[in-house]
Amino acid sequence: MEPSNEESVKPIKPPKPEDKPFDNFINEDLIPDLDKALTASGFPENTISLKNGQRPVTGGDCWMVVGDMSNGRKFWLCFETNAITSKKTIAIAEQGIYPSVLESFLIDEKKTTKALLISRLLQRLNGQKWLGAN
Repeated sequence: MEPSNEESVKPIKPPKPEDKPFDNFINEDLIPDLDKALTASGFPENTISLKNGQRPVTGGDCWMVVGDMSNGRKFWLCFETNAITSKKTIAIAEQGIYPSVLESFLIDEKKTTKALLISRLLQRLNGQKWLGAN
């Protein structure tokens, strides 16, 4: 007996969040999940937003996920263009201080995902001893 058409049709997978347009992905997926992760790390009131403007430290126009953490610390996750696969840099600053160093971010990764962006950002903030009891 041959399979019916219904049996041979594979279900269509929903698109991955990373396949969305850049601003939709950042605002609908990355920022809410990043805020949840920071809240779980002990920072319940953060302001995280997507901005287009001057990159901290070196200047030049870029897209940035800017995070103002509840303890006054701040981070800038910068994207060279409005694509999650573009070159990325990160800057961080203590309360009331402008950042003085811009670091490469995720330079060796072949694929950029929401989970990877969040985990590496949290890893970087933890390396600064901003998260948890270090």
